[in-house]
Amino acid sequence: MALMAVAFPIVPGKTADWKKFVGELKGARHAEYVASRKGLGMRERTFLQPTPMGDMVLVTLEGDKPAEAFGRFVNSTDPFTLWFLAQVKEIHGVDLKQAASGPMPELVVDSAG
Repeated sequence: MALMAVAFPIVPGKTADWKKFVGELKGARHAEYVASRKGLGMRERTFLQPTPMGDMVLVTLEGDKPAEAFGRFVNSTDPFTLWFLAQVKEIHGVDLKQAASGPMPELVVDSAG
């Protein structure tokens, strides 16, 4: 399994909105969220990291080809994906469709070798 990690700042004043978004992923939209990631062949884990510069979200994607799965995800047009992308843009100020066209994160240190 390959692993990819991405960090996203939360727009100042939007942490409560982010927590509501996560609440929907864990609640009313959980089945859609799980089906989306399963369909992409990846597992997603998300962490909230408060910092002196503001709150950050750390996302890990694990699967056979997480970068390719991420590209397929941001180009999907199903209602759940469109909703998810709109939430990310509002809360993080990041258009994931644009982000996917740039360089992907690079793994630089791995304690396993």
